[in-house]
Amino acid sequence: MGDPVDVITKHLQFHVKKDEIKNITPNVRDALTSTGLSKGIVTIFVPGSTGAVSTLEYEPGLVDHDIPRFLQDIAPEGNNYAHHQTWGDHNGHSHVRAFFLKPDITVPFISGKLSLGTWQQIVFLNLDERGRTRNLILQFMGT
Repeated sequence: MGDPVDVITKHLQFHVKKDEIKNITPNVRDALTSTGLSKGIVTIFVPGSTGAVSTLEYEPGLVDHDIPRFLQDIAPEGNNYAHHQTWGDHNGHSHVRAFFLKPDITVPFISGKLSLGTWQQIVFLNLDERGRTRNLILQFMGT
């Protein structure tokens, strides 16, 4: 039998502005270091229905222009979503965008380092119509 697997859960809390795309790679890397694990996987999960996590090359062209324009194309802010009538709010576009993205990603780590590509960063996307404090769950499984 192999080594027993440890499961360690960490929490990541931060404030984001409306439509902010935040690079959380350093936060995940620090949390991994604090676990003392060497190899395994980490799942990053967003509780809530107006946020998402993904990976991308964190550079201004993508973060400030291309991704926001794409999100506006697939689920325009300002459309009359049925969600608005259900709850009396105006973030239907946020929920539709989150539906197409994911609330979680899993990243392997080897020798205590995240197995990301050279230009690949882990990002949180605040898809809501307002800034807010977010609480992400990081669950590490490994040895």
